[in-house]
Amino acid sequence: MNKDKNRAEFVKWFGPLLEALRDLGDSGKPKEVSNRIALNLNLSDKILDETLKSGANRFHNQVAWARQYLVWEGLLDSSKYGTWKLTEKGKNTKLNEEDAQKIFLKWVAIHQKARKEKSEKDLIKEQEEKDPEEFEKQKSLSLLEVLQSLSPSGFEKIIRELLREHGFENVMVTGSSHDGGIDGYGTLEMNPFVSFKVLFQCKRYKGSVSRAQVGDFRNAMIGRAEKGIIITTGTFTNEAMKEATREGAPQIELVDGSKLVKMFEKVELGLSQRKIYEINMNYFNKFLD
Repeated sequence: MNKDKNRAEFVKWFGPLLEALRDLGDSGKPKEVSNRIALNLNLSDKILDETLKSGANRFHNQVAWARQYLVWEGLLDSSKYGTWKLTEKGKNTKLNEEDAQKIFLKWVAIHQKARKEKSEKDLIKEQEEKDPEEFEKQKSLSLLEVLQSLSPSGFEKIIRELLREHGFENVMVTGSSHDGGIDGYGTLEMNPFVSFKVLFQCKRYKGSVSRAQVGDFRNAMIGRAEKGIIITTGTFTNEAMKEATREGAPQIELVDGSKLVKMFEKVELGLSQRKIYEINMNYFNKFLD
């Protein structure tokens, strides 16, 4: 947490997030927005690769929190389809650090009133260590925690089932041999005329997959398959993401913990759906005084 107990680190991304969305044509996917902020501000790999205790990427988590506050303030649309979009108010708003701090303190006070057992300091710390969705839903156990608790072979087997649910055929796990870093393979049919052999690697991590690990996986798959996928419960360093899409080399798909959860949710593998209502604090705000 920031040395100033009344300020969270993610407040500094409020203004840059609005600017990034304007650069992207007023809307964008979460990673697009984060990447645009990093580009605009020329952020270092040290900042982009830092992780939380949970293994989540700190920068992307902070940007998600900045987005959540801007949604509460009515500057961003509360989209249910994974796209962040500026509202009309947001399109015409520019925020300096002082403006951002005022918005932050306003909504911390509102949530503190709604959760009287939490002090302001505790509330800020809780937000910095969790992602916005987790804070809203207050889950007792997350899917990533469950996946990280599996045995290495168990994780490989459940990824086999996940790939099957997403349309892969002839999916096999290579087992304990770990054939050159390859944990398994399968076939993905694009249409009746085109199909690809795909190799995959599973990393049951809380930390980050490095550039070198991506390079090693590519070396193991060259000449053996058209596509490769690395699947992790953790994150990928910024250099790892660059390596995966490096020109002149076979492209490797990267699935981090956040994307992995969405893949499980899409096919409801091992999950039971329940309806969750998101509280519209803009509505309740006027009744808190």
